[in-house]
Amino acid sequence: MRVFSRLRRATPTPLLLFSAVAFGAAFFAVRFPDVPGASAGSYASSVLMALPALVALCTYLGPRRAAATVLAVSAFAYAIESVGVATGFPYGPFYYNEALGPKLFGLVPYLLPVTYVPLVIGAAAAAWVPNRLAPRILIAALLLVLIDGVLDPGATALGFWTWTEGGPYYGVPLVNSAGWLLSGAVSASLLLSIGRAHTSPPPGALDSAVLSLAFWTGVAVFSGLAFPALLGFVLFALSLARRSHLKAAVK
Repeated sequence: MRVFSRLRRATPTPLLLFSAVAFGAAFFAVRFPDVPGASAGSYASSVLMALPALVALCTYLGPRRAAATVLAVSAFAYAIESVGVATGFPYGPFYYNEALGPKLFGLVPYLLPVTYVPLVIGAAAAAWVPNRLAPRILIAALLLVLIDGVLDPGATALGFWTWTEGGPYYGVPLVNSAGWLLSGAVSASLLLSIGRAHTSPPPGALDSAVLSLAFWTGVAVFSGLAFPALLGFVLFALSLARRSHLKAAVK
């Protein structure tokens, strides 16, 4: 209980409130997916959840380097996801459904970087250790694999994408984790090498990942996905703990 009390004191109240809102929004996403305006609400909420990490990155690196970093990670995300949809490598055979809106070349939703890049920013921030690039890349990639362990079953349940051959992890193939490890390592490498930052990232770099975890943990809970829900709660708490450490480091 003392640990949770310390986390509560170290976490800004607005972040906790917006996390609660994101968790509650998952109920409506699961139970009322066809309500008029649901798609527009999903797009708007994705953008709003992405803003904290993007603002923090801009403050941390400066506008030019932040923009170059976001563009590089976005371009890589489009490329590897397009290859994934077209060939099944490296995630396994899948395709995006219409719920995420229009697609680039009919393969990958334009919305992809809005949801993916903030996760990379958050994972790289959580993995921060001074003057040790390789461990940061590996830890960030592993964190992204774990985050996907919450996100992917929920997104599959919501019909955001379809695994054509299914898989043992709530319909997701195990090779998908290897794919996320690969793409996460490359994305983290791009972010950290272009950013070239050697000081502790700001706590806000984790906020978008925290909000995303709150939402996808809610989706897992309201969809009856027990293990992803438990994993989501654990990652949410660990993200807040890591955030408090970054807060202490930048003082």
